[in-house]
Amino acid sequence: MCVTAVESRPAGVSGTDLSPSHRPFGARVKAFVALTKPRIIELLLITTVPVMFLAEQGVPDLWLVFVTCLGGYLSAGGANALNMYIDRDIDALMDRTSQRPLVTGMVSPRECLAFGIGLAVVSTLLFGLAVNWLSAWLALGALLFYVVVYTMILKRRTSQNIVWGGIAGCMPVLIGWSSVTNSLSWAPVILFLVMFFWTPPHYWPLSMKVKDDYARVGVPMLPVIASNKVVARQIVLYSWVMVAVSLLLQPLGYTGWFYTAVALVTGGWWLWEAHGLQNRAKAEVTGGQLKEMRLFHWSITYVSLLFVAVAVDPFLR
Repeated sequence: MCVTAVESRPAGVSGTDLSPSHRPFGARVKAFVALTKPRIIELLLITTVPVMFLAEQGVPDLWLVFVTCLGGYLSAGGANALNMYIDRDIDALMDRTSQRPLVTGMVSPRECLAFGIGLAVVSTLLFGLAVNWLSAWLALGALLFYVVVYTMILKRRTSQNIVWGGIAGCMPVLIGWSSVTNSLSWAPVILFLVMFFWTPPHYWPLSMKVKDDYARVGVPMLPVIASNKVVARQIVLYSWVMVAVSLLLQPLGYTGWFYTAVALVTGGWWLWEAHGLQNRAKAEVTGGQLKEMRLFHWSITYVSLLFVAVAVDPFLR
């Protein structure tokens, strides 16, 4: 949920209520899909399905995979829709969010609120009845944490918003494991911690790029209130802890040589990029030469490769 994707659409007019005649059916469908932030959910599912392979130590039941992914999409989509409902005031003022459905008027606030609550209810029941109730409560807990703790409490109050708010985005690994085993273990907890320490150095480079947007609306993301040198130092710190935690699966017996090799190579490249960003920040490089988005884009590749290794490793042991 706190895993992100860049919205590259140009800023448009902060639309208001559109009459029904100006809201064609096809555009409305696309708008409701956009409320769920599908590009973000893709990454959430990348961290869910591989953990199911690890829990099964092979190929899990494919119907279970489908239902878990569907439930996860609906739950995360509901959380994202409720996030847009709460943040519609600042979304209208930020360039990268100015084309969201509530801002343009393609979806009304009341419709968005009902849509988000509806997805939350349906996803919880789907998990509980078709998977298990442990997974249902974990999914509902992630949704409530993202909406209430992150969006309503932390986001506009503290520069640590993404650190603790990122817990919601770590929950899919627990859900993937529990959907197969109806229990929890140290393996998903370790991967939960990997995602916890991954989230800040993943999101802070993007925040550095768009800090003027956040400053304009008074959201105290770390790059808004701290220098690039301070932010880069925090990125390096979290990166080292993340890579170290990612290597714990092998000594605890959950993975073998393949996962460990991928974790070392991808983690080493991550640290190279993080230290490169820190060196450029120390040299007071600014603008496009800071190249902060290199780490942001690599962070998505890193988590994808790492979790593919989680899924493949059981077949090579």
